[in-house]
Amino acid sequence: MTELPSNTQDTDNTVNDTAQELLVKLRQKQGNWVEWGMAIAYLQKNGYNPQEIFEATGFEPIQQNQVIVGAQVYSCLEKFGASAATRAYYGTRASDILYELRLLTQEDRAAAADLIFIHQLDVDEAKEIAKAVKDFSRFSTPPQGFTNHPGDAVAYQAWKLARQNSDLQQRSRLIAKGLRFVHSPTARKQIEQLLTDFTVVPQRPAPILPFFRLESDEDLPRLVAVVGELPLTPKDVRSVPLITEIQPFRIVKFAGEQAWVSLPGWQVLQSAEDPVAIVANGDIFPSSTQTKIEPVLVVIDRAQREWDASSYFAFDNAGEVDFQWFETAPENTLLGKIIIILRPKKVLDEEFTKDSWQIDE
Repeated sequence: MTELPSNTQDTDNTVNDTAQELLVKLRQKQGNWVEWGMAIAYLQKNGYNPQEIFEATGFEPIQQNQVIVGAQVYSCLEKFGASAATRAYYGTRASDILYELRLLTQEDRAAAADLIFIHQLDVDEAKEIAKAVKDFSRFSTPPQGFTNHPGDAVAYQAWKLARQNSDLQQRSRLIAKGLRFVHSPTARKQIEQLLTDFTVVPQRPAPILPFFRLESDEDLPRLVAVVGELPLTPKDVRSVPLITEIQPFRIVKFAGEQAWVSLPGWQVLQSAEDPVAIVANGDIFPSSTQTKIEPVLVVIDRAQREWDASSYFAFDNAGEVDFQWFETAPENTLLGKIIIILRPKKVLDEEFTKDSWQIDE
């Protein structure tokens, strides 16, 4: 057997010693949650899977993800100007609140954390703040009277909703919310004008999202690699790569970066000129019927990049792919129209259906 070079052995020993030390600290809950997040990230990076970490430390996989992401957000606080009081507060508690800021830019994370700390908001309110800041960031220039401060972002959302609301009680509640969070004097003036201006700006209803769900086994085609046409050699047969399906949409990935997924031949898909698929979580879309978060497959037609008010689009959001309905023509670059949002097939007992003798009976 060929021996590993001594420097490689030393490195492996160092990693193993560090990992064992971190596992003990996690099991005994030594340090604060930020240190736990950094420790778990180190362990995962060096080959420990979440289940192994759970069995060794008691940190459930969902907790591991929360503290890892929360620690990454926390690292932005000092780098991007969060106050010392904010850093001290979040250094010992509220990883769940920082987790909600994960989709914001690093600068916005720090500013939003300050705002949440000042107002002592809970996790649900923090989630609302994060959404308001994320939505506001899509403007290339802030709306008239408002600034890029997260307080103004929340105030703008309240101002916009108040103008669209004819119910005086709801309108008053939204105005009060805007005045609570507003930062700049010009934004405050915009909100205060609503106290005397009762004009209702009609809200354009959002279009219905194109949700589909796989319902039957026939809707789940099996993708098979084609070797070619006879005559063929054994080498031709052996050279076809092994297909491994990734659930729940049976995505197939070959060696390299390209992957494929087989979908039913729905008319909307047949009519698409340049369809591509993106995997996302269903909670990024509004849906009154959705009761749990599940993965969805978003199919966009890259050939349809001209805005219309009756469709949702994928667009360039500061260098990241995002999805949105635009009430008016957007300033962002559109990447394609959403034509299908596919939910996975509901399976009551997946292991049960694998046994053909049980199905036959």
